[in-house]
Amino acid sequence: MTEKKAGDVIEVYTDGACKGNPGIGGWGVVLNGSGRTRELFGGEPHTTNNRMELTAVIRALEALKRRCTVRLHTDSKYVQQGISEWIHSWKKRGWKTADKKPVKNEDLWRRLDELAAQHDIEWLWVKGHSGHDGNERADELANMGVTSVKPGQAA
Repeated sequence: MTEKKAGDVIEVYTDGACKGNPGIGGWGVVLNGSGRTRELFGGEPHTTNNRMELTAVIRALEALKRRCTVRLHTDSKYVQQGISEWIHSWKKRGWKTADKKPVKNEDLWRRLDELAAQHDIEWLWVKGHSGHDGNERADELANMGVTSVKPGQAA
């Protein structure tokens, strides 16, 4: 998604999936903007659901080649609240939680923070598996990501 006209908003839908937690995981992304739709997916052989939710958002933002206004839809409260609320405190505490433990998935949170700063993003939580077309398609893509991982593939 590289073309952007004044006033355009990119609608992004992301989802992660994991068969076992940890287990084989997948992520899916739908980007809608400028009258076009782009879909992305991928998978990892040994991961967690939260890592796949974060990876989906990261891959979506990496696909944007210039600063955009984004409405990002996720069914993960972990992602939505983490980036909107918790991350500010984590950074102030040197990437520690309130009880002084290391933030889980710090590598992905740092990358997401870096990418989010490059865009104007509205973070929207949607209820998963509730018939929301964009979320349903992102879920299908995440599951395609799971099945794209070859049996026995190394991490």
